[in-house]
Amino acid sequence: MNKESKIKLGISIGDLNGIGSEIIIKTFEDNRMLEFCTPVIFASIKTMSFFKKHFGSAINFHGINHTDQIIEGKVNVLNAWKENVTINFGEENVKIGEYSVKSLEKATEALKTEAIDVLVTAPIHKHNIQSENFKFPGHTNYLAEKLGGKSLMFMVTENLKVGLLTDHVPVKDVPEHITSDLIEEKINTVYNSLVKDFRISKPKIAVLGINPHAGDNGVIGNEDENVLKPTLEKIRENKKLVYGPYSADSFFGSGNYKNFDAIIAAYHDQGLIPFKTIAFGNGVNYTAGLNRVRTSPDHGTAFEIAGKGEADNGSFKEAVFAAIQIFKNRKEFETISSNPLKSRPKKI
Repeated sequence: MNKESKIKLGISIGDLNGIGSEIIIKTFEDNRMLEFCTPVIFASIKTMSFFKKHFGSAINFHGINHTDQIIEGKVNVLNAWKENVTINFGEENVKIGEYSVKSLEKATEALKTEAIDVLVTAPIHKHNIQSENFKFPGHTNYLAEKLGGKSLMFMVTENLKVGLLTDHVPVKDVPEHITSDLIEEKINTVYNSLVKDFRISKPKIAVLGINPHAGDNGVIGNEDENVLKPTLEKIRENKKLVYGPYSADSFFGSGNYKNFDAIIAAYHDQGLIPFKTIAFGNGVNYTAGLNRVRTSPDHGTAFEIAGKGEADNGSFKEAVFAAIQIFKNRKEFETISSNPLKSRPKKI
C-alpha cells in the first residue's frame, strides 16, 4: 500500500430494512472520517440516495461501478445492483435478504482481490439471508469459507476481548463440538491475533469452563475434567500463558476478567452476555484468524427502531477504527518480523 494512500474500507450494507444504512450515514456524514480511510459502500447509488433523503442527511455519495473508480476523499458507493428496491423499515423480508447477500458477496470478492483493504459489515438478519445458494448462519461462517485461515468470533474493546470455542451452535450440541483439537485451534487463533493484530507480546488468556463451576471435578458433567483441563495442560507445556478453566458465573462479576488480555468462552451466550453487558455500544465483532480483516458492530438489525433516526452509530464507528488499526498493526508486525538485512557472503 502506498504510504500516502488511505486504507480502502469496504462496507457491506446489511439488511436494508434494518439500521445499517442509518449507522453508516451517521458515521460518514462526519467528513473527518475521510481523514482515516476511503469508504466504499457495496449497495447502489439509488438505494443510498433514498436513505440520504429519508434521514435528511447532507452526506454526498460518489457512485461507481468498479473498484478501480474509487476516489479518495469521497464516500464511494459501488453499485452491487441497479434496480430500484422497496424499503419497508422493520420488516423481515427474504427478498431484502437477497440484497444483503449481494452486497456481502461483492464486498468479499473485493477483499479477496485486495481491491479494498478491510471490510466492515453492517448487521444482517440471519433468517432473511437463507436460500439454496446461501446456507450460512452468519458472516463469520461465510467469510471462513471464502477467505484463508481459521475463523474465530472475537468480541473486542480496548480493555475487554472475548473469543468463543463455539459460536452459532445450539446449546444442546455444544459439548460434542468441543474437542481437544478445537480447543487448541481456537486458543492458538486468539493467541496469534493478540500478538499480530493487537500487538500484545506475551498475552495472558483465561478459559471459562464448559459446565457450571467448571464441572466441580466431575460432579456437574465430565467435559471439563476429560477434555478441557488436559488440553489446557498440554498448551501450557508450550509456554503459553493460558489459565483456567474458570467458573463462568463469577468470573466477570468479580472483575477477574481485568487480569487477562483475552477470555475464551465455551459457547455463544456464555461469552457474549457478559461482553455486551459490560461493553454494549462500544464493542466490535472481529473475525480473527483470517488472512483479511473484517469487523462489525456488536449489535443486530434493530428492526424495532429502524428508519426512526434513533440508532446509535457508536459501535459501527468503533468497528471502522478497529479495522483500520488492526490492518496497520498487521502491516507493522509483518515489517518487524521480516529480516531486512540481506545475507552477506562469508569472508574467506
